[in-house]
Amino acid sequence: MFQRSVYFELIRRIGEPRRFIQVLAGPRQVGKTTVAQQVLESVGIPCHYASADDPLLKDGLWLEQQWETGRLQTRVAEGGKQKALLILDEIQKMPGWPEKVKRLWDEDTVGDCPLQVVLLGSSPLLVQHGLSESLAGRFEVLPVTHWSFAEMRDAFGWTLAQYIYYGGYPGAAGLIEEPQRWRRYIVDSLLETTLSRDIFLMTRIDKPVLFRRLFELGCTYSGQILSYQKMLGQLQDAGNTTTLAHYLELLSGAGLLRGLQKYDGHGVRRRSSSPKLLVMNTALMTAACGMTFDEAKADRLFWGRLVESAIGAALANGAMESGLELYYWNSRNAEVDFVVRQGKNLVAIEVKSGQRKNTLPGLSQFCGAFDVNKTLLIGADGIPVEQFLLKPLAGLIS
Repeated sequence: MFQRSVYFELIRRIGEPRRFIQVLAGPRQVGKTTVAQQVLESVGIPCHYASADDPLLKDGLWLEQQWETGRLQTRVAEGGKQKALLILDEIQKMPGWPEKVKRLWDEDTVGDCPLQVVLLGSSPLLVQHGLSESLAGRFEVLPVTHWSFAEMRDAFGWTLAQYIYYGGYPGAAGLIEEPQRWRRYIVDSLLETTLSRDIFLMTRIDKPVLFRRLFELGCTYSGQILSYQKMLGQLQDAGNTTTLAHYLELLSGAGLLRGLQKYDGHGVRRRSSSPKLLVMNTALMTAACGMTFDEAKADRLFWGRLVESAIGAALANGAMESGLELYYWNSRNAEVDFVVRQGKNLVAIEVKSGQRKNTLPGLSQFCGAFDVNKTLLIGADGIPVEQFLLKPLAGLIS
């Protein structure tokens, strides 16, 4: 069983007497549907599963039909009070779904119908927009992130080097012996589908070419700080920084690329700071780089970027699961690779990845400027990269 923590947490929430709509939100191909199927098989109550991933669906009638099927499951027991479970997959593809779900959920609340509802969505940002607009106070989000090194190792026997190069997409694991086929799967089945179906068709993108080129730029410069003005210069576009910041938020919500903000002592994300670009899965870097596995390992500079991006992706995905805040920090020619904040606790992380950097380690300066609880060195004579990637983030920063 993989995505184990998500599975057990969802089981626990379904069993609670207080009812909330549970939302499993995460990128494509990370196991949301698999977790849902495992839950269906083990909860021990009547269940109904349906997916909105059908281009013929045009209105809300389908949603009401599925909901009514779930309601009927609650009437099996005498008195009509038996709890039942309804799971709706790819919910964000149903036009106007937040308003329809709100009405149906409120009807069940008034009628004391014990129907538990779980919604699955491919893009956290798009799902949460709909939730916050119409379903405030009625839902909980359970993030489902990219697979960790421990999961890929246990499922497929991968080494650390394989995980750093091929990333955490379980559906692509069986294709790594055929490099071209593996690349096509990542680009066509994952990346292109996410862009075309999860973002472009559901969000207004005024400059789709700029959006794609920004993503490509992010993969090329993953692990590096790049100002918005420099991005515009690289992209050769006359756009503005607000557009780029918005596009980075969409890419982050789709689980592809984050733009980490500089830590400023207040924990407030500011678009004015230059973002540190970071892929959420290293497969997005290697599928487009043109290097084979052996060539990438032999290129010290590129491999160092991959290692730092793998560590950053683990931190970013772990932060989503744990509700932590992730930043970077720099001052003049000194830099802290990653800063993790949890409440008043602050952890500064330096990565020794083997790549040559233009900046000096800034842990001493950072600790002098802020109240730091812990500093971590990963790689070199610090925590081995493999050990770091195998440990839960919460255990490392507590």
